[in-house]
Amino acid sequence: MSQILKEFRDFVLRGNVIDLAVAVVIGAAFTAVVNAIVTGLVTPLVAAVFGEPSFESLAFTINGSDFQYGLVLNALITFLSVAAVVFFLVVKPVNEVMERLRPGKPVDEPTHACPECLSQIPKAATRCAFCTAQVQPATPS
Repeated sequence: MSQILKEFRDFVLRGNVIDLAVAVVIGAAFTAVVNAIVTGLVTPLVAAVFGEPSFESLAFTINGSDFQYGLVLNALITFLSVAAVVFFLVVKPVNEVMERLRPGKPVDEPTHACPECLSQIPKAATRCAFCTAQVQPATPS
């Protein structure tokens, strides 16, 4: 029984499980922010443009069967609104910041593969910048 508890403890304390738990919590909090923006700003904007805040009452009947296409329209508008808010208020700004932080064009200097991680490092390097393994400088060819 103690072996199972030890395995469980190792599983729970593994780094990626903690990272995933934090991501879920932050995702839930972020969902509340996006929903507030859509409900408080985008939905009233749709209502101002179309004259109605909700289309759920739109339906037609054929042979006694109700087709509630208004529910589909509401879901589609909500999806597109959430996608637009996430794209324009999160993805686009983060991409801009990442582009500014991205290093410039690589320096033209001869490289060779690190024997440990196979990343390309300068030939004169004595330590790999990626895996931090100590390497011997490459001999000139």
